[in-house]
Amino acid sequence: MEFTDFVAVRGSALYRYGYVLTGNAEDAADLTQEALMRLGDAWSRIRKKDDPEGYVRTTMARLHISLWRRLRRERLVAAVPEAAYTDDHLGGDTGLWNELKTLPPKQRAVLVLRYYEDLSDQEIAELLGISRGTVRSQAARALDKLRVRVTEAETEAVR
Repeated sequence: MEFTDFVAVRGSALYRYGYVLTGNAEDAADLTQEALMRLGDAWSRIRKKDDPEGYVRTTMARLHISLWRRLRRERLVAAVPEAAYTDDHLGGDTGLWNELKTLPPKQRAVLVLRYYEDLSDQEIAELLGISRGTVRSQAARALDKLRVRVTEAETEAVR
């Protein structure tokens, strides 16, 4: 398979993965583009291996982590987008996605890699450059926050 064929076939799935990691369409597009540029530079050696998509996804996760390590805070924008991005591949559960967006970047990345990408704690630790214990503690904290928010939302709905 040639590089252009790979991008044509897997580009939209990689963009969705970038969106799940970053939480917004612009950053997802930038992240996907940067990872694909790096893949293009290394295509001659990567295509000989069995998993070029794994290479791109790993690159995307590492680029995203590098970015939020540098920023470590929320960025303000001048204008609110006209419409929200919706992804049918998330099963239409926009409530869940909205809750995921409220988590800190490291916790969100751990949950995405664990439940969306179905990676083991060891794989996540290696990918993010943290220990398995940190992966577990970040996942536990994130899930606790989600449980509290869901319980609060259900309580409000009953009132």
